[in-house]
Amino acid sequence: MTKSEILDKCIAFSVKINKMRKYLREEQHEYNNSDQIQRSGTSIGANYSEACDAESKADFVHKLHIALKEANETMYWLKVLYGSEFISKNQYDELMNDLDEIYKVLFSSVKTAKEKLKS
Repeated sequence: MTKSEILDKCIAFSVKINKMRKYLREEQHEYNNSDQIQRSGTSIGANYSEACDAESKADFVHKLHIALKEANETMYWLKVLYGSEFISKNQYDELMNDLDEIYKVLFSSVKTAKEKLKS
């Protein structure tokens, strides 16, 4: 997968997160968790984008790792929202599947970049 394709997936995920936040606020009247997931969910792509324009290999790894941490946090908030019955099983599954795909790519990228940094 190219950097452009990964970034496109991150952007599409961010758009879904923003739409979910709007739904949570307008339909569920839920504000705290929706703000949290919007920050972490949209930060994944922002940090990946920064990594693509990193100043060094170490900076690249660092920014990728931040994107990975944001993906972890987003998984947490999705679980909280689903467990609290603010989102449906279908909403949860769709977002979690998208996030899982992004997470795997980021994890693999971090691992590969760290190995290259060592050599």
